[in-house]
Amino acid sequence: MLNPNRREFLAGTALAATPLFSQTTGDPVRTAMIGTGNRGSYLLKQVLDQPGVKVTAVCDLKPDRLDKAASLAVRDKPVAVKDYRQVLDRKDVDAVYIATPCDLHVPMTIAALKAGKHVYCEKPAGIDPASIRELIKVARASKTVLQFGQQMRSDARLGATIAKVKEGKFGKIIMVKAQRHSGEDLAHDGPSADWFFDAKRSGDVIVEMSVHNLDVCNWVIGSRPERGGGFGGTMVWKDVPPGRSNMDGYTLSYEYANDVKMSYTQVFFHPNTMPGGGQYFYVYTSDGAVDLLNSTFYPREGGGKPELLVPAPPRQTGPRPEPHITAFYQAIRTGKGNPAPIEVAAIGALTAIMGRDAIYRKRVVEWREFGVDL
Repeated sequence: MLNPNRREFLAGTALAATPLFSQTTGDPVRTAMIGTGNRGSYLLKQVLDQPGVKVTAVCDLKPDRLDKAASLAVRDKPVAVKDYRQVLDRKDVDAVYIATPCDLHVPMTIAALKAGKHVYCEKPAGIDPASIRELIKVARASKTVLQFGQQMRSDARLGATIAKVKEGKFGKIIMVKAQRHSGEDLAHDGPSADWFFDAKRSGDVIVEMSVHNLDVCNWVIGSRPERGGGFGGTMVWKDVPPGRSNMDGYTLSYEYANDVKMSYTQVFFHPNTMPGGGQYFYVYTSDGAVDLLNSTFYPREGGGKPELLVPAPPRQTGPRPEPHITAFYQAIRTGKGNPAPIEVAAIGALTAIMGRDAIYRKRVVEWREFGVDL
C-alpha cells in the first residue's frame, strides 16, 4: 500500500503522475474521437479549437452522430468508422478521446493504451472495482498519457481556493458537506436515455454524474474514504422511463483515511422555485468554513467578516479554450501537467462506487473490500 503522504499527493494535487512519454516534435497531434454523442460532440468542438491538433478519425455506432461529427471536423477531412478497433489500428492517430457509455470506458481505454495511443477518457474511470484494478495495472505499465474527463480539476479558481484551504491558515479540515440538487430528471427520451437509466451500463447516477462532485471533495480533503454508507432509491421517477434501474435521489456519508467526515446528497426533484438547490461544496474547519465555489472563508467565532480568497475571473466573450483539453495536449507535448491521471480518476470512481454499493447492500462498505492499491 502507498504511504499516507504519497496517497495524499496523488489524491490532492492537480499535477500528479508525470507521464513517461511525451511528444515534443512540431508535428500536429493527430487525434481521433470515439463516441460522438452530446459529450463527444462538445469535446470534438473543443479539440478543433486547439492549436497544433488535427482530427484524423471519428467513430460512432450511430450513423447520424457519425455524419454530424464528420461535418464538424470537415476542415481536417477525418475518416469516419463505426468500429473503434479500426481507429486504434491507424498509424495516423496519436491520441484518442473516449466519450462512450460508461461500461465501455475500461475496455476501450485498455485497448487504446495497448495500441500505444494517448488517451483522454471521459469520467468515470470505471463502474466496478475489478475493471478499475485492471485499468490501473495497464495504465501504470503504459508510456503514453492517460487523462480523464474530471474537468473540475482544471478549474483555476477552484484549484487556487483548494490550495489556500490546504495551507492551513483557516484551520484544520474536519468535515465537508456537498450536494448536487436538480429540479428535473435527465431527458427520458434524450440521446443518452438508452444507457443512462440502465445502472448496469452507467454505474448508476452516483458513478456517472456525481463522480465530479465526489472528486472535488477528495481533492480538498487530500485523502480517500475508508468507509461509506448511505440510503437512496428511485422515489419520484419510478419506472420512468420504462425499465429504469438507476436512482433519482440519495444521501451518503463517508469517513476518510485522515479522519475527515463527508456528507453528500443528490436529487432530481428539488423544486426550481425553492432556494437551496444546485451544487455546493462547504469545507468546515476548526476556525470556520469555506464555500469552495464562491471562494469565501466564513469565520466561526468572533464575528469576523467573510474573506474572499480568490476573485472571480472576468467574464469572457466569445469562444474560450477548454483548459482541461489544453492540459491534455500539454501533457502529450511536455510529459507534464496531467490534472486527472489514473490515480485521481480511480479514487474518484471508487468513492462513488463505495456510496452506490452501500445503498445497494444496505450496509457500510469499506475501502479494503475493493482490493485496489491506491
